[in-house]
Amino acid sequence: MTTPATVGGKIFLIFYGLIGCAGTILFFNLFLERLITVIAYVMKSCHERQLRRKGVLPHDGRRGSGTSEADSLAGWKPSVYYVMLILCVASLIISCCASAMYTPIEGWSYFDSLYFCFVAFSTIGFGDLVSSQNTHYESQGLYRFGNFVFILMGVCCIYSLFNVISIVIKQSINWILKKLDCRCCHRCQRKLFRSRRNVVMPGNVRGRRNISIETDIVNESDTDGRRLSGEMISMKDFLASNKVSLAIMQKQLSETANGYPRQMSSKQNGFSGGVGALAIMNNRLVETSVDR
Repeated sequence: MTTPATVGGKIFLIFYGLIGCAGTILFFNLFLERLITVIAYVMKSCHERQLRRKGVLPHDGRRGSGTSEADSLAGWKPSVYYVMLILCVASLIISCCASAMYTPIEGWSYFDSLYFCFVAFSTIGFGDLVSSQNTHYESQGLYRFGNFVFILMGVCCIYSLFNVISIVIKQSINWILKKLDCRCCHRCQRKLFRSRRNVVMPGNVRGRRNISIETDIVNESDTDGRRLSGEMISMKDFLASNKVSLAIMQKQLSETANGYPRQMSSKQNGFSGGVGALAIMNNRLVETSVDR
């Protein structure tokens, strides 16, 4: 295990690590983008074949009864769960093949070899098991090349898998927050309704319903915003207490005049956007909602 021993070597490692780690992350992000593109293309082709077998899409590619389905298929993207399953299988296959190589050469058990593969591929690197540290190996050059290939492929697949799992965790957190938000909103609305149930008409004059707002406007102008008889609140108090409701009503009227309101997509949440690999996953995959 090679480590820097001199002060110059340690300083060089610090500056070289900044460029090296940044370049490695860029390489993994580009690999992830290409991998997701290939998976999306293959899954889209399989989905299109299934639609053609069911007769939804025409076999000759002509636009006919399946025009709307073809248009919807143009923007089709694979689900996160299918991509996660594919990456899990790929990571497991690479780990099993690498363990089959490490077990006879390093003298480890098969379980220790699988453990080393996960620790190495996930870049945890405890150092309790390290490959290619013996003084002599049979076909040492070939073994080191195979070690390099397996570690490179394993790190790429595990890195992609971790990013997909992070999106699944994000969806789970959004679902939990949405459920908690709905419950809190219902409770808050009930409390708000109970606190404002007598805002417009006080309890002592609840039976009087023939008083108009014009009368209250006259009272407000005569008394400078104060209630004369206590039967009705002033227009100023009415607008102040119902400011949120009026704003919502204005928004609904505006949306009705301009057309139907736009439906919020499933990506519009507290975790939308993202940087790096998370942004790549958000752009390449469908962030599955609760209904799916």
